[in-house]
Amino acid sequence: MRILVLAAVAVIGLSGCVVKQDPPVSDEVLAASVYRHDGPPRLTLFTMINNRSGNGAHSALMINGSQRVIFDPAGSFRKGGIVSRDDVVYDVTPGLADVFTRFHARKTHHVVVQELDVSAEAAEQALQLAMARGEVPDAYCARSISTILSQLPGLEGMKTTWFPKPLSAQFDQLDGATRTELYEYDDGDRFKALEAFDPERVKDNMKANGV
Repeated sequence: MRILVLAAVAVIGLSGCVVKQDPPVSDEVLAASVYRHDGPPRLTLFTMINNRSGNGAHSALMINGSQRVIFDPAGSFRKGGIVSRDDVVYDVTPGLADVFTRFHARKTHHVVVQELDVSAEAAEQALQLAMARGEVPDAYCARSISTILSQLPGLEGMKTTWFPKPLSAQFDQLDGATRTELYEYDDGDRFKALEAFDPERVKDNMKANGV
């Protein structure tokens, strides 16, 4: 009974994780949406924090393995031109990664960005686990990410948790992890920023700058 009560509390407390359905995406589109970043194998944990209450609202994990993706479980970073399947966002160029972060940072929330360089084996395992996870139910964002992290070589000490802030606190304790925080004070409705986002314009800017 206690477990059921705690699960109910988790669902109520994590209302920032929004239920949604990713539209069908063909294998051909996914194959054409592979972005390989030239940086080291890396895990980047995003934690969205409510500026008023201090509570964690959402967690997401960017994985730089054989390709770079964002595992955005039960997330809402979706629109035409952004390729996603089963809560994995593909083609995560520097421009898209920046937009993802700024989409969540607004006058009501800030974003904690934590980075950890890992082995190529760990990054690839995280990538495969995220891609195989399937669409995540509402309020399972931190739970699904912490479950993945706890299976990676070198991160076996990570404990599964329902809550974004305890997940972030654990990530802080990992040897080599770095932490920055992004505050922005634009409209509290993050979807206005997403509506203005033009993926093709971002790609054109990258090409113009030789990225």
